[in-house]
Amino acid sequence: MGSETPLPPHVLMVSFPGQGHVNPLLRLAKRLASKGLFITFSSTNNVGHMIQKSTNTEPGTPINIGLGQLRFEFFDDGWEDDDLRRFNLDLYMPQLETVGRDSFVQLINKHAKLGRPVSCIVNNPFVPWASDVATDMGIPCAVQWVQSCAVFSAYYHYFHNLASFPTLEQPDISVDLPGLPTLESYEVPSFLHPLDSPRHRFLKKIILGQFKNLEKSFSVLVDSFEELEHEQIKPLLERTPIRPVGPLFKFNDEDKSSKVRADMWTTVDDCIEWLDSKPPASVVYVSFGSIVFLEKAQMEEMARGLLNSGLSFLWIVKPPPKEYSEDAGRVPDGFIEEAKGKGLVVQWCPQDKVLAHPSLACFVTHCGWNSSMEILCSGVPIVAAPQWGDQVTNAKFLVDVYGIGVRLIRSEKDLETLSKEQVQKCISEVTSGPKAEEIKKNALKWKEAAEEASSECGSSNKNLQAFVDDVRRMATK
Repeated sequence: MGSETPLPPHVLMVSFPGQGHVNPLLRLAKRLASKGLFITFSSTNNVGHMIQKSTNTEPGTPINIGLGQLRFEFFDDGWEDDDLRRFNLDLYMPQLETVGRDSFVQLINKHAKLGRPVSCIVNNPFVPWASDVATDMGIPCAVQWVQSCAVFSAYYHYFHNLASFPTLEQPDISVDLPGLPTLESYEVPSFLHPLDSPRHRFLKKIILGQFKNLEKSFSVLVDSFEELEHEQIKPLLERTPIRPVGPLFKFNDEDKSSKVRADMWTTVDDCIEWLDSKPPASVVYVSFGSIVFLEKAQMEEMARGLLNSGLSFLWIVKPPPKEYSEDAGRVPDGFIEEAKGKGLVVQWCPQDKVLAHPSLACFVTHCGWNSSMEILCSGVPIVAAPQWGDQVTNAKFLVDVYGIGVRLIRSEKDLETLSKEQVQKCISEVTSGPKAEEIKKNALKWKEAAEEASSECGSSNKNLQAFVDDVRRMATK
């Protein structure tokens, strides 16, 4: 009798239950599956129910992707799906790290008993305890960093006390890091600034917790690419096993798994039909991601600025969580009627499809890293409206280094003085002003570089293959 074909290595990927974490990890999961690995994608049950709806697949059922398979399986955080305590990270993170962790360990043990032991665990930064679990159980682990290499460098240098950062005594000092342009104090990731909002302190603690655990990971996989962040990556390679493997968003175009999605909000596909009805480069797209909401006065200024721009617009307006004021995140009364034929307001949309649409003229964005990567792949100019976290650093790079847009605001402090005139002026600057042609040219240059990095012979594809080879080698030991 011939020997049986060995089973492919089983990689368990665990995500924090937030849209901006689930999306990049699922993109990585699909890409690793396509290279012949057996992937189980995991998060909490409430995310599982949302993924089931958007993917129309039962947990545990393998989906064939390329040379491998992807399946979903979820663990319990001990709370009901609609428990509002999840919005309070001070309450939720300890719950996730205790109840969630125990349930996650049971999941790993179950696979071992079923003869499908986990060969490798990959987590993202808000579940640093997953690398503790892996180490305790003797399983190799890696981490997916969900922000840029430049931002990784800022956190790394801060955590290891390798550079000077703003302090309460000197809140305005600039920061110099190897391979990065000088960052003004408002361009440093806001969680590292002593005057940052107290409500972000827990986020800072969680992110830095990953750096405490970093030595447990044999690889740090980043949704970026060498051509984009070569200067920032080079000094890091001496200190940490960082591997740019993006833009992962781009790979989705190439595999047949685009229907495997994890949308936590219902997408509105008729916005694509609406875009189809518009001339090329005639629509402003406005979205601030899944966790940024504007207050009433800012919504009014944004609405007026959009109407006065003379362009059509697609505006994503989600209902905010209950801790926001009653009027936050709502369009002004009568605005929908006034904008009829000119603007479309929806709660959510398939952003990757929107950014690829020829009718798009520019994107007013909060500059989250997932959106930034999608922007760089799309060739669309931007109006940067960063608020906090890594957004302020990303805006610095998108505007000053990559040259693909202009700044509307520097951080959330500037929202207090946001005006319709500013909104209109910035839209005009990137679509028809003197700099518009150069901005568009830069945007198309980065689009081409992104396509090259993610191609079969590209730098990111080679890095991804090297990671897969590492996993296979460790699985045979």
